[in-house]
Amino acid sequence: MDLALLQSTLAELGQPDFRARQVWEWTARGAPGYAAMTNLPAALRGELAERVPFSSLALEREARASDGTVKALLRTHDGRPVEAVLMRYRDGRRSLCLSSQSGCPLTCTFCATGAMRFARNLTAGEILDQALHFRRGEGVDHVVFMGMGEPMMNLDHVLEACRRLPDLGVTHRRTAISTVGWIPGIDRLAAQDMPIRLALSLHAADEALRSQIMPVNDRYPLADVLAACERHYAAKHRQVFVEYVMLAGVNDRYEQAVQLAQALDPRVYKVNLIPYNPTGSAYDGSSREAIAAFQAVLEEHGLRATVRLTRGRDIDAACGQLAAKA
Repeated sequence: MDLALLQSTLAELGQPDFRARQVWEWTARGAPGYAAMTNLPAALRGELAERVPFSSLALEREARASDGTVKALLRTHDGRPVEAVLMRYRDGRRSLCLSSQSGCPLTCTFCATGAMRFARNLTAGEILDQALHFRRGEGVDHVVFMGMGEPMMNLDHVLEACRRLPDLGVTHRRTAISTVGWIPGIDRLAAQDMPIRLALSLHAADEALRSQIMPVNDRYPLADVLAACERHYAAKHRQVFVEYVMLAGVNDRYEQAVQLAQALDPRVYKVNLIPYNPTGSAYDGSSREAIAAFQAVLEEHGLRATVRLTRGRDIDAACGQLAAKA
């Protein structure tokens, strides 16, 4: 919902200030539309339905995975594709993976979104409407900005959306923003009052290999990125999650695990090893045995390391697979 348009429309209609709050409270609780807002006058509900679109996004299709994951392909008012994912877990968690851009201007070689044409940044309303799409069906309690795009390149709108997420049931401590290492955004996030978790998409501790996998490393070298992450930790006192996608024969050898362990301070970082999800790239995923061996080396060096549970792979909804395709 475009909250600025809502407020200006209510002002034009001569409505009191509390009306905007009422509309938002209904929306955040999962109301399906204005007609459900029974403490608003019926005439006002009709006016709002005509003048303020209930969502800035239109649903094009949904796909449902065998593990309960749901992926929504949505379109902006100007036809830009956006994908968002709801992940359901056995312990009751309902986690949303949200996009911050349509497409991505950073061409990470393992990521399907990086192969898309970049369209534009999303507005705060378009980011929030991804979450509201799923909230209208069930409660949600976690959000990760790990969908399409680099959130730190659109941080103003991402943070504006984050300020509204607690109204949907997602606290700031259960919100995480992932970055490929966009240093200005990391530093800005550290200065915010919201205790949002930082996640770093790393994938190689060797500068040359990381630049090969993630060209952004030429702009922001890993050593400088880790220094920014450590500044974030000093400001927030919350560990930084490191995302490391496991690529067979590329970044999964013993010596590469040792190099990663030597680069990361175990007080500052926790490592999530991510099984590679097919994206049409030239890579193959590491075997379970290779991932387990890599994890063991990290733990021997004092780093906490877990293997991320893959969700939604059969509908191209898993990590790195979002590409606005059937």
